[in-house]
Amino acid sequence: MTGGTGFSQQTLKRGRYALAAVFCVHGAVTGSFATRIPWIQEHAGVSAGQLGLALAFPAIGSVLLMPVSGAITHRFGARRALSGLLALWTLALALPAFSPNLLTLCAALFVYGATAGMSDVAMNALGVETENRLGRSIMSGLHGMWSAGALLGSAAGTAAAHFGTDSRVHHCAAAVILTVLGFVACRNVLDVQGAPGGAAPPRFALPPRSALIIGAVGFCAVFAEGGSLDWSAVFLRDTLDTSPGLAAASTTAFSLTMALARLAGDRVVDHFGAVRTVRAGGVLATLGGLLVVLAPNAPAAMAGFALIGLGVAVVVPLAFAAAGRIGSRPSQAIAGVATITYTSGLVAPSAIGGIANATSLVQSFVLVTVLAFGLVLGAGVLRPAAGSKAAQGSPAGAEVPGLRP
Repeated sequence: MTGGTGFSQQTLKRGRYALAAVFCVHGAVTGSFATRIPWIQEHAGVSAGQLGLALAFPAIGSVLLMPVSGAITHRFGARRALSGLLALWTLALALPAFSPNLLTLCAALFVYGATAGMSDVAMNALGVETENRLGRSIMSGLHGMWSAGALLGSAAGTAAAHFGTDSRVHHCAAAVILTVLGFVACRNVLDVQGAPGGAAPPRFALPPRSALIIGAVGFCAVFAEGGSLDWSAVFLRDTLDTSPGLAAASTTAFSLTMALARLAGDRVVDHFGAVRTVRAGGVLATLGGLLVVLAPNAPAAMAGFALIGLGVAVVVPLAFAAAGRIGSRPSQAIAGVATITYTSGLVAPSAIGGIANATSLVQSFVLVTVLAFGLVLGAGVLRPAAGSKAAQGSPAGAEVPGLRP
């Protein structure tokens, strides 16, 4: 049975699970990298300020090449494009660990960010397409699998840091394993060909204004997420003088709460609505940021990072789902939201490093706390507009984060 989707229900379900595996692989790369940032910093011989500068280059690479993803997908089809872009991302994991100085680290992180952005847009666009064809919300669950992958990657990184494993060995092995897993997963994702009407997407087009507003909310969440993910281990090591293993474990705790919240996110949002869920999450993330800033010891800081992860977990999936309901070219809106949100995540580590170099890491997380509170103020933009596809046919007053069965 295919209905009006062009795919059988079995194919759609298989594609959903395969895409969940893709999200898991993508997250594992990020988790693997984040836990070894202290090792990479020491190996390259860079200060906190220089590390912050280097961590700006993923943002540059991502912004420059993220818009190319749509054209690649149109030319090669969703399955082949995602398979190739994901392989580039997994292999790029090995590059930063081989950087002996600031210049080479910046170049490696440029490639790292460029491949991250292209593969990220491809898999999220396919996620929204799969959600639309299934007729029910799956984006939070997909992002939950991303967080689960980040958790697995950070857990392996924590073990590698604890045993003093050279990051070059660790990341080369991880890159090979994740590349193979990515190829296997991509074999069963939906193979959506081209664009509606056969028209190629424009090389550059401004997203609609509503997507920019949604992206601003995502910016706050992803800044807190990216800053915590990349700097939590350094924060515990430098500010609270913990061991490398315990410092890396803070990243694992952060990833754990992100994964659990996202895996449960679809049901929570269906029950409470997008706006109330995001506002409550903003409160939790703000409390977590305050706990990090005021933390007297490592357990308190780790609890703070865990609360930040719990609070921001569902914001990005809801932002993509909301973008997918905009206008006649949802892919354009998705690309706009993706560019804003993930650029935030890539810029956050650099901004935090710059503030840390001028003042301290504690002051850097004051900014994270302020942006977390922005979720409380801006959650209302995720409510479907009157007359939108999401709003039509829904119960009066209901908030619909994605398509319903």
